[in-house]
Amino acid sequence: MLLALIVWVGGIIFFAFVEAPTLFLVLPTTRMAGDVVSVSLTKLHWMGLVSGVIFLICSLAYNQLKHARLKAFSASHILIVLMLLLTAYSQFSIMPRMRQLRADVEAVDRLPGSGSRLEFDRLHEWSTRLEGGVLFLGVGVVILTARRF
Repeated sequence: MLLALIVWVGGIIFFAFVEAPTLFLVLPTTRMAGDVVSVSLTKLHWMGLVSGVIFLICSLAYNQLKHARLKAFSASHILIVLMLLLTAYSQFSIMPRMRQLRADVEAVDRLPGSGSRLEFDRLHEWSTRLEGGVLFLGVGVVILTARRF
Protein backbone atom coordinates (compact mmCIF):
# COMPACT_ATOMS: atom_id res chain seq x y z
CA MET A 1 0.00 0.00 0.00
CA LEU A 2 2.74 2.44 0.99
CA LEU A 3 4.94 1.51 -1.96
CA ALA A 4 2.11 2.16 -4.40
CA LEU A 5 1.48 5.56 -2.84
CA ILE A 6 5.18 6.47 -2.83
CA VAL A 7 5.60 5.47 -6.48
CA TRP A 8 2.66 7.62 -7.55
CA VAL A 9 3.19 10.74 -5.45
CA GLY A 10 6.98 10.56 -5.69
CA GLY A 11 6.76 10.20 -9.46
CA ILE A 12 4.63 13.32 -9.73
CA ILE A 13 7.04 15.29 -7.56
CA PHE A 14 10.06 14.12 -9.56
CA PHE A 15 8.35 14.82 -12.87
CA ALA A 16 7.09 18.28 -11.92
CA PHE A 17 10.13 19.63 -10.13
CA VAL A 18 13.06 17.79 -11.74
CA GLU A 19 12.42 16.09 -15.07
CA ALA A 20 10.18 18.49 -17.00
CA PRO A 21 12.03 21.71 -16.09
CA THR A 22 15.41 20.07 -16.79
CA LEU A 23 14.35 18.83 -20.21
CA PHE A 24 13.28 22.30 -21.29
CA LEU A 25 16.65 23.65 -20.14
CA VAL A 26 18.99 21.08 -21.70
CA LEU A 27 17.33 19.96 -24.93
CA PRO A 28 17.94 22.18 -27.95
CA THR A 29 14.29 22.74 -28.89
CA THR A 30 11.01 23.07 -27.07
CA ARG A 31 9.60 20.52 -29.50
CA MET A 32 12.11 17.86 -28.44
CA ALA A 33 11.51 18.58 -24.75
CA GLY A 34 7.77 18.35 -25.33
CA ASP A 35 8.16 15.00 -27.07
CA VAL A 36 10.08 13.56 -24.11
CA VAL A 37 7.67 15.08 -21.58
CA SER A 38 4.72 13.57 -23.44
CA VAL A 39 6.20 10.07 -23.28
CA SER A 40 7.25 10.50 -19.65
CA LEU A 41 3.87 11.84 -18.61
CA THR A 42 2.12 8.90 -20.27
CA LYS A 43 4.32 6.51 -18.30
CA LEU A 44 3.70 8.47 -15.10
CA HIS A 45 -0.05 8.30 -15.68
CA TRP A 46 0.06 4.53 -16.15
CA MET A 47 2.21 4.17 -13.03
CA GLY A 48 -0.38 6.23 -11.18
CA LEU A 49 -3.35 4.27 -12.47
CA VAL A 50 -1.76 0.93 -11.56
CA SER A 51 -0.53 2.26 -8.20
CA GLY A 52 -3.97 3.63 -7.36
CA VAL A 53 -5.64 0.30 -8.03
CA ILE A 54 -2.98 -1.53 -6.01
CA PHE A 55 -3.41 0.93 -3.14
CA LEU A 56 -7.18 0.42 -3.12
CA ILE A 57 -6.92 -3.37 -3.20
CA CYS A 58 -4.30 -3.46 -0.43
CA SER A 59 -6.12 -0.91 1.70
CA LEU A 60 -9.44 -2.73 1.42
CA ALA A 61 -7.72 -6.03 2.27
CA TYR A 62 -5.96 -4.41 5.24
CA ASN A 63 -9.26 -3.03 6.54
CA GLN A 64 -10.95 -6.40 6.13
CA LEU A 65 -8.18 -8.18 8.04
CA LYS A 66 -7.77 -5.59 10.78
CA HIS A 67 -11.34 -4.31 11.26
CA ALA A 68 -13.40 -7.12 9.69
CA ARG A 69 -14.94 -4.65 7.22
CA LEU A 70 -13.79 -2.97 4.01
CA LYS A 71 -14.45 0.69 4.89
CA ALA A 72 -14.91 1.33 1.18
CA PHE A 73 -15.89 4.97 1.69
CA SER A 74 -13.00 5.99 3.92
CA ALA A 75 -11.41 9.37 3.21
CA SER A 76 -8.23 7.84 1.75
CA HIS A 77 -10.25 5.65 -0.63
CA ILE A 78 -12.31 8.59 -1.82
CA LEU A 79 -9.16 10.65 -2.40
CA ILE A 80 -7.51 7.79 -4.32
CA VAL A 81 -10.59 7.40 -6.53
CA LEU A 82 -10.52 11.15 -7.24
CA MET A 83 -6.81 10.87 -8.08
CA LEU A 84 -7.57 7.98 -10.44
CA LEU A 85 -10.35 9.94 -12.14
CA LEU A 86 -8.19 13.04 -12.64
CA THR A 87 -5.29 10.96 -13.94
CA ALA A 88 -7.53 9.00 -16.31
CA TYR A 89 -9.13 12.21 -17.61
CA SER A 90 -5.71 13.71 -18.25
CA GLN A 91 -4.39 10.57 -19.94
CA PHE A 92 -7.39 9.67 -22.07
CA SER A 93 -8.94 13.06 -22.83
CA ILE A 94 -6.42 15.88 -22.58
CA MET A 95 -3.21 14.13 -23.68
CA PRO A 96 -4.62 12.76 -26.97
CA ARG A 97 -5.92 16.21 -27.92
CA MET A 98 -2.54 17.77 -27.11
CA ARG A 99 -0.74 15.12 -29.18
CA GLN A 100 -3.10 15.76 -32.08
CA LEU A 101 -2.49 19.51 -31.93
CA ARG A 102 1.26 18.95 -31.87
CA ALA A 103 0.97 16.66 -34.90
CA ASP A 104 -1.23 19.14 -36.79
CA VAL A 105 1.13 22.05 -36.28
CA GLU A 106 4.68 21.61 -37.54
CA ALA A 107 6.25 23.78 -34.85
CA VAL A 108 3.80 24.70 -32.07
CA ASP A 109 6.42 26.80 -30.29
CA ARG A 110 6.81 29.08 -33.34
CA LEU A 111 3.14 29.99 -33.69
CA PRO A 112 2.35 32.15 -30.66
CA GLY A 113 -0.89 33.59 -32.03
CA SER A 114 -2.35 30.60 -33.87
CA GLY A 115 -5.60 28.98 -32.81
CA SER A 116 -3.84 25.64 -32.48
CA ARG A 117 -1.22 27.15 -30.24
CA LEU A 118 -3.84 28.82 -28.05
CA GLU A 119 -5.78 25.55 -27.75
CA PHE A 120 -2.56 23.67 -26.94
CA ASP A 121 -1.71 26.22 -24.23
CA ARG A 122 -5.22 25.92 -22.78
CA LEU A 123 -4.96 22.13 -22.65
CA HIS A 124 -1.47 22.34 -21.17
CA GLU A 125 -2.81 24.60 -18.44
CA TRP A 126 -5.56 22.08 -17.64
CA SER A 127 -3.07 19.22 -17.68
CA THR A 128 -0.87 21.09 -15.21
CA ARG A 129 -3.86 21.84 -12.96
CA LEU A 130 -4.94 18.21 -12.97
CA GLU A 131 -1.44 17.00 -12.08
CA GLY A 132 -1.33 19.57 -9.28
CA GLY A 133 -4.71 18.35 -8.07
CA VAL A 134 -3.53 14.74 -8.08
CA LEU A 135 -0.41 15.76 -6.15
CA PHE A 136 -2.46 17.72 -3.61
CA LEU A 137 -4.87 14.81 -3.10
CA GLY A 138 -1.92 12.42 -2.92
CA VAL A 139 -0.35 14.42 -0.10
CA GLY A 140 -3.69 14.13 1.70
CA VAL A 141 -3.63 10.35 1.25
CA VAL A 142 -0.03 10.25 2.54
CA ILE A 143 -1.10 12.11 5.69
CA LEU A 144 -4.15 9.89 6.21
CA THR A 145 -2.11 6.74 5.63
CA ALA A 146 0.66 7.87 8.00
CA ARG A 147 -1.94 8.50 10.72
CA ARG A 148 -3.38 5.05 10.10
CA PHE A 149 -0.16 3.34 11.12
